[in-house]
Amino acid sequence: MATPGYELQPATIRIKNLRLRTFIGIKEEEIRNRQDVIINAWIRYDASQAASSDEMSNALNYRTITKAVISLVEENRFHLLEKLCQDVLELVMNHGAVKEASVEIDKPHALRFADSVSMELHAKRGD
Repeated sequence: MATPGYELQPATIRIKNLRLRTFIGIKEEEIRNRQDVIINAWIRYDASQAASSDEMSNALNYRTITKAVISLVEENRFHLLEKLCQDVLELVMNHGAVKEASVEIDKPHALRFADSVSMELHAKRGD
């Protein structure tokens, strides 16, 4: 295939509305009962080899990342959204191919009269 005349920029993988249940909070009821959380993440990586080869071995496996996130969230307890968000972001950034990532976690019904409260953290690998 001929050179396309442009440079492929990093790809963005979006994981949308991953609905999980975990122990999150500081009130007695939150400590005793699992709460719903909704996770959204975007992950940037260089997908040029995967795009040109159509080989899974050249791609970032978002299924593997998602399964690890599910395990982390469902098997642990958290007091703060900040900690939960940081742990998920670290898990994503541990994949060497990831150049940049953002994780937002919603806690539905955390406040009266609000649909949810969310926390978002972002990380970028130094070049």
